Amino acid sequence: MAYTTLYRKFRPDTFEEVKGQEAIVKTLRNQICSDRVGHAYLFCGTRGTGKTSVAKLFAKAINCEHPVNGNPCNECAVCKAIAAGNSMNVLEIDAASNNGVENIREIVEEVRYSPTEGKYRVYIIDEVHMLSIGAFNALLKTLEEPPHYVVFILATTEVHKIPITILSRCQRYDFKRIALDTIASRLQELCEREGISYEPEAMEYIARLAEGSMRDALSLLERCVSFYFEQELTYDKILEVLGTVDVEVFAQMLRYIRGASVPGCIGVLDRMVAEGRDLSRFVVDLTWYIRNLLLAGKGDALGSVLPVSKEQRALLVQEASVFEQNQLMRYIQVLSETANQLRYAVQKRVLVEMALIRLCRPQMDVDQSALLERIRQLEEQISDLRRGVVALPDRQETQAETEQAEDENLPKALSEDLRAVAADWTELVRQFPQPGRLCLMNARPSVTENDRLLLVFDNETDYKLMSTEKKKYELQKLIARITGKDVSVDMKQLAPEESMREYVDITVLNQRLKNIIIEEID
Repeated sequence: MAYTTLYRKFRPDTFEEVKGQEAIVKTLRNQICSDRVGHAYLFCGTRGTGKTSVAKLFAKAINCEHPVNGNPCNECAVCKAIAAGNSMNVLEIDAASNNGVENIREIVEEVRYSPTEGKYRVYIIDEVHMLSIGAFNALLKTLEEPPHYVVFILATTEVHKIPITILSRCQRYDFKRIALDTIASRLQELCEREGISYEPEAMEYIARLAEGSMRDALSLLERCVSFYFEQELTYDKILEVLGTVDVEVFAQMLRYIRGASVPGCIGVLDRMVAEGRDLSRFVVDLTWYIRNLLLAGKGDALGSVLPVSKEQRALLVQEASVFEQNQLMRYIQVLSETANQLRYAVQKRVLVEMALIRLCRPQMDVDQSALLERIRQLEEQISDLRRGVVALPDRQETQAETEQAEDENLPKALSEDLRAVAADWTELVRQFPQPGRLCLMNARPSVTENDRLLLVFDNETDYKLMSTEKKKYELQKLIARITGKDVSVDMKQLAPEESMREYVDITVLNQRLKNIIIEEID
């Protein structure tokens, strides 16, 4: 038997299976049950929201020999013929390839003949906005007063292109985008029916990429299932297949932008290109991440509309506290312009790099938002100077200067326990749950005088989140599980007059000790 794609295999057979269009479904079922079926319907809305599926389901229901509460029985000969596409009473026409006057005149001639079986002849005209003006005019009279046994269902994604004379003759139903939770729930249901193991987080991410389209969601799911055949679909695997980026990368990129670090931004972008990520999707997703930060910063009133879990929302609120609203709005404006330009660009990477440089260097722009960003940077520099900490964005330290400053504070050796933590620090950070993972990414793992692990934070929000007893216990438990070592953890926030360079980075020290041992062996 030939393979059937998921979106065709799971096309709704009853109105209960139609997701996200409850108002439309209820109206159509009431019309069927009360025998008040209209003669012309217009289904409009974005792609993949169920217009054609509902049209076929409606055609089956009104012709079914044994309907049940407005639903087709799917068992009678009429239902089976319509489902197989063999019924002479239900004709589906693609207006994109049959858009001439002659095609419509053929339909006008056909409607004179009553159905051979069932009660109605149903004409489903998909993408009806593609019809020519002459074709619309040829359809007008028949659409207004067809025989009692004829039903027209017009479907379109661009309702504004349809003449008002056609609109006034139809019952109009607007299919809305399907909610993220509804799509994710449907994906999980279908995975269970197909015996596919999955992570709920992975299904939620596919649902977000679908942007309200159930068909797009099923197509993305099928693509991932084909790549990881008979394997569990995890969040990381979905990112790899679809060429998208984890939210932590966006957070890291935004920190570099705020710190006016062009090398940092270009470095992150270079990794994305090396991993084969789609740059257009990267820009769009980064824009949405900043948009979520903007709403999260407005408090609970707007935070409830964010399409993320409670855990991710808490992380967004934490990140939003670092940024000003004007900053985020400028970032969105620049990235939105870049996203539009990328549609027609040949050198996409160059455009994205230019956008990142503009974000880091507001002095390159002359609009109001750029001027406000320049003022913010100047205020931060003045504040640092008053505290005695000179931190100009354009000043780049050489590697030798950095190593010399760190060497002055290096302990002579690390204990075996801390050496194990240093070796597995990247894995520890990766496995630590959100919110908190990003805090550890921005922290410096160091060592105290009594040989305890010390995490140094330069951000007050990160420090407050991680310095709770609960987070300390979670980190110590994770260290014990990964390294097998029982290590005590201390937290410290940098004082205004302190610098990160005053604290040794044990991951760097551990690597140097390895290099020394290797050189001695050689």
